[in-house]
Amino acid sequence: MRRRIDVSLAVLVPLILGGVAVLAVLSADSLAARFSRFSTLEPAVAMALAAGVSVGCVSAAFVFAALRPIRRLLRTTAPALPLAAGPAKTAGLDDFGRLGVVADQMAEVLGALDARALFPNMVGESRAMRAVFAQVLKVAASDASVLLLGESGTGKDLAARSIHDKSPRSAGAFVAVNCAAIPQGLLESELFGHEKGAFTGAVTRRVGRFEQAAGGTLFLDEIGDMPLEIQAKILRVLETRQFERVGGITTLRADVRVIAATHRDLGEMIRRGAFREDLFHRLNVFPVHLPPLRERREDIALLAGRFLETLQPGATLSLAAMQRLLAHDWPGNVRELRNTLERAALLAGDAAVLEPRHLPGLAETGPGEAVQAGADDLDSRLAAYERSLIEAALARTGGVQARAATLLGIKERSLWHRVKKLGIAPGLFRPAGQQASNSDD
Repeated sequence: MRRRIDVSLAVLVPLILGGVAVLAVLSADSLAARFSRFSTLEPAVAMALAAGVSVGCVSAAFVFAALRPIRRLLRTTAPALPLAAGPAKTAGLDDFGRLGVVADQMAEVLGALDARALFPNMVGESRAMRAVFAQVLKVAASDASVLLLGESGTGKDLAARSIHDKSPRSAGAFVAVNCAAIPQGLLESELFGHEKGAFTGAVTRRVGRFEQAAGGTLFLDEIGDMPLEIQAKILRVLETRQFERVGGITTLRADVRVIAATHRDLGEMIRRGAFREDLFHRLNVFPVHLPPLRERREDIALLAGRFLETLQPGATLSLAAMQRLLAHDWPGNVRELRNTLERAALLAGDAAVLEPRHLPGLAETGPGEAVQAGADDLDSRLAAYERSLIEAALARTGGVQARAATLLGIKERSLWHRVKKLGIAPGLFRPAGQQASNSDD
């Protein structure tokens, strides 16, 4: 059944303000005359006092008159907005308290839309990713060094690019160096450049990455794989903003913002003497942690849809296939998800719907497996399985709960209660541009 939000609230506040203003003006002259007649107040003071009394009286009248439609609106819309916090959050609240909860939910939807608009290349509307986006926006305005932490495949390179694009250095170059992909003997020359004749094979002068990134950003990916001797040189650049080419004597200025990233545990490496503690503190001015995909499963459907648009336009995932994606732990994170869908698109050929058989690398999971895996944690495992099924259905139906309930074979009311209990936000599964509008769920 399609529900709609009563628009009376949208016009209620302007109506109150307009009514207060009009009635205050109409009654102020009369009240001012009465004050002047029975007191020695100056005309200007009498007018001000009359306006204050008029505004107060009219405001109180309008607020009391407005309580009834607000109560009716809350009774109408509250069941249609699944409360992520659960019924306990609204128990005992008055009408205005419940209205505040609805406003918080609207802010959640707007936050998801902002994430999509501000970070089009980083797919993610979960709370974990929106926290990352907030950190990116905060640090981008400065020139501070940033250390991106997280497992392989979590999108640290995209985060580094976003910091650069939203910084005052966005007009400059963004230069990325994968420290793990360059042989140790060539890394120093790669970073700082070299002069002609500096070593065998150096037949010409070479400009290094620090010079290439002048006025922009230098991204040092996988810095945990950098040799200690190069770490010392990087530390000097960060402290003095100066360097020399290999084999050179001319001191050059390093006008760059440095962003580093690693999937390694730098604290453990420092204890083992494999990473310099002073360099860590220089890089760790503003750390940003990129969450693994298993900690933001609500983004899996969004990522899968984005990848399928590129790999096989028009293709979709069946409910069972989506459930299998949601149940997987994704040790390779977003990179593994993309590779899995690329393989699935090849196996599916011209099929419009991808089925579980097109995902041979993902093991099937279910309640039986959850029982075997750990009876002590049965409730949480069953809840996780229930969540994955519901999210898969919502992803398949674009967030429409009525259609998702049909796919799951349950009543819409039952699905609504389960969505509330698990704190699922159906709006995150709606197509772009529809999240702010009310649908039939």
